[in-house]
Amino acid sequence: MMNRCNIVLFAISLLFSSSLIAGTIDVTKRGAKGDGVTDNTIIIQKAVDECSKKGGGTVLIPSGSYLIRPIELKSNVNLHLDFGTLLLGSTRLSDYDHAFPFKDGNMNQSSGLLFARGQKNISITGFGTIDGQGGNKAFQFGNDADGGPKRPKIIYFVECQGIVVTDVTLRNSAYWVQHYEKCEDVTIRGLKVFSHCNYNNDGLDIDAKNATISDCYIDVEDDAICFKSDHPDFCENITVTNCVTASNCNAIKFGTASHGGYRNIAVSNCVVRRAAEDNIRHWSKQLEHISADVTVISGVAIEMVDGGIIDGITVSNISMRDVQTPIFIRLGDRHRTYRKEGGVLKNINISNIVATAESLIACSITGVETSYVENVSINNVQISYPGGGTSDMVNKPVPEMTKSYPENRMFGNTLPAAGFYVRHARNVRFNNVRFDAMKPDVRPLFFLDDVVGAELNQCKGAAPADAKFIRTVHSSGIVADGKYLDK
Repeated sequence: MMNRCNIVLFAISLLFSSSLIAGTIDVTKRGAKGDGVTDNTIIIQKAVDECSKKGGGTVLIPSGSYLIRPIELKSNVNLHLDFGTLLLGSTRLSDYDHAFPFKDGNMNQSSGLLFARGQKNISITGFGTIDGQGGNKAFQFGNDADGGPKRPKIIYFVECQGIVVTDVTLRNSAYWVQHYEKCEDVTIRGLKVFSHCNYNNDGLDIDAKNATISDCYIDVEDDAICFKSDHPDFCENITVTNCVTASNCNAIKFGTASHGGYRNIAVSNCVVRRAAEDNIRHWSKQLEHISADVTVISGVAIEMVDGGIIDGITVSNISMRDVQTPIFIRLGDRHRTYRKEGGVLKNINISNIVATAESLIACSITGVETSYVENVSINNVQISYPGGGTSDMVNKPVPEMTKSYPENRMFGNTLPAAGFYVRHARNVRFNNVRFDAMKPDVRPLFFLDDVVGAELNQCKGAAPADAKFIRTVHSSGIVADGKYLDK
């Protein structure tokens, strides 16, 4: 009986294996050449089209170097890159003219080397590498804010459902490395991303619903992991975990585009560190009081400036080094794209953070006079910082900057607080927040301006819990270790 069962199982496995083989197209069997010179676009595109037309399958790209122009992925197709496979993007900008999922879109809605719109069940897998060759002079037009033609991303999926991207290496993009816009059911796992060859080299931009991002290593010139919201719908129901991020800008960022909003997103168990290269920013030469040559702007940046809603964000278990500002939370009023009311930023929980800061731009939580940040909890945080703050820094007015681009330095190269500067906020809680300065710093650890309801428990620094510990201006309902400070 047992032998009969084994025979049946063996037969089933053979059928399953043969079906997989039958559904796989090896592009070298169709004439593709991995010599790094031959244009393989037509052969690979035909293989993708054939697989999709037959109901699905795998397009296999064996080891070798394959030059390609943009490839459009289609439903139920897995593009699999064997170990040792290298896809090289064309360096002719005109080759990307047809690869615009949003042909009339804004600067961010550019072309993609691998692109798709409105497709289902598409995947890119394997241990191969995709190189956008974005350092080529054909793509050098400076920052996108300065204009110039649109530059291609390596991966750009729009309005797709059921996306899986795993294990591949992405490098040298001409623009953002990868962008998932208005997509649903997205799995991104085990990616190695390295791109320092051009301006705007974001590592991973996601404007999606129901997504998991895990086990990625991202080292880029611009923002490492960046949540986007360019449409009325929420970017929501997303987890990010077990990632190493390195950036010359922000490591984990919500924004800047924040037209619809962000909801129900959790980031955990990640590491933030300096980028391996700094070919553009050189912050220590641009800004005062930067104590390291290469730095990340903000470890965690949560920004709402376009009239949308941020509600329900948790960030936990993050280790940061080489950051200018560990935590930056900003509610501004730059645009009101889809809502007549001002933006909303509420229900933020940040916990278990260990950070080494390299500037005098403290953490900040700021709204504007017409819109308050609400319900923010900062728990179990330990921050080391250079120190050296002066009384002039304490007394220097902090501009409102209501409509300005949100960045840690938007208020200046220093802030009146050594630890947290909070303005235009309601119901803010700090529990077990500790600070350690390398040099004496006369600034209070906490500076609260126009804050209604703040609770501080077991928060400590070099100074005792007195005037040097906290300063309040136009604030009420401030409690430190059970004692009301405004009574």
